[in-house]
Amino acid sequence: MSELKKAIDQISKDRGIDRDLLIDTLEEAVRSAVARKYGETMDIEVSFNEELGEIEVFEFKVVVEDVHDPISEISLDDAIDHDPKAQLDDEMGFPLKVEDLGRIAAQSAKQVIIQRMRDAEQEIIFEEYRDRISEIASGIIQRRDRTGWIINLGRTEALLPKDEQIPRERYKRGDRVQAYIIDVLKESRGPQVVVSRSHPDYMIELFKREVPEVADGTVKIMGVARDPGLRAKVAVMSRDRDVDPVGACVGIRGSRIQNVVQELKGERIDIVVWSPDIAMYAQHALSPALISRITVDDEEEALEVVCPDDQLTLAIGRKGQNVKLAAKLLGWKIDIFTESRYGELNAARKGMDQIAAVAEIGMENFFGAGFETIESIVKATDEALLSIKGMTESKIGDIRVAINMLAPGLQEELANESDAAADDIEIQDESEETETVTPEEVTETATETIESETPADGEETK
Repeated sequence: MSELKKAIDQISKDRGIDRDLLIDTLEEAVRSAVARKYGETMDIEVSFNEELGEIEVFEFKVVVEDVHDPISEISLDDAIDHDPKAQLDDEMGFPLKVEDLGRIAAQSAKQVIIQRMRDAEQEIIFEEYRDRISEIASGIIQRRDRTGWIINLGRTEALLPKDEQIPRERYKRGDRVQAYIIDVLKESRGPQVVVSRSHPDYMIELFKREVPEVADGTVKIMGVARDPGLRAKVAVMSRDRDVDPVGACVGIRGSRIQNVVQELKGERIDIVVWSPDIAMYAQHALSPALISRITVDDEEEALEVVCPDDQLTLAIGRKGQNVKLAAKLLGWKIDIFTESRYGELNAARKGMDQIAAVAEIGMENFFGAGFETIESIVKATDEALLSIKGMTESKIGDIRVAINMLAPGLQEELANESDAAADDIEIQDESEETETVTPEEVTETATETIESETPADGEETK
């Protein structure tokens, strides 16, 4: 076997480059070298001879009577010297020795080969990692740049951007780290693999690795909401009645979920049971808080959640974390009220419903104009009430009458409050008009009083 053939086979094996692609690259490199030495007009054919293990180059010339271009033409007499059967207009091929190309042409061929091999290798790496998107990759922290950390994956490098890192997680060179492949980009210097440690799907892949029931599809993860590094909620369901989805994910004494928590540097994980009933699903998602009732607004995709007064802190969570993650998990808006507060709002809302019915105007028109309570309507002027869409002067009169019937003491109470406020203002005004006496004036007044009370000479002191 020739040295060239051995080299092709070895490179193909070591770098994983297709053998035919290597041969095509060699042929293209030699073709480029010939064109550099003899010009683009030369008609040549380059091929790899498998039997000899060599690159063969043939130049072709047309047999003519009179030669005008020696590169592409040959005279009939010269052609007959090579082949006695040669005739005019025949095309004859002549072997060209590769060794005759010269040092510059050979260097050019070498550069073409190196570049084509590099391109082929990068294309292989690109295709390999593109097929691995949504998988976990492991590598070693290599360096840091302005966009994030560079991770050495072996055959290529990966970028862990700043916004894909877990907040407050610290790295140093040489640390081994795992991350989730979210994208593979083609760059001039090679494929750029982009990874994440904060992506919700990274947690799904970790559970697939730790929980066999998740890996085989018996337990399905329906959703993940993360506050990376702090807390997460994972919704699960079981396709098998005999398999508890929460127990499967937690494992005996928490062994399975603990491995995931350790990989995420202590991120707290709540496993909740998914339900097609959005109210039930919300109740599970807001755990560990106990929920009294849930009102569902399908059109707005909003939930009104009522909980006991002593459960409000648990339902909202630290800095609102529990309710935010629950809302992200459900994809719905969540408003939380205590039972006492909900009772107050319900009573006020009921009164507003009746006022809106009397005026034959939708409540959304009242809310849109900023009137959400009966008190706000009582305090408003007629001009302000006319800003409500659909409101007329006659309807304002109907509303006033209705308010007197619904809350007869309300207008009087508000009027008293207004009078009391006015009295306070008058008292304040009077106090402002009172003459201010300085300490010096007080001293002078006291001295005059003492002097007037002192008896004159010869008078008897009483």
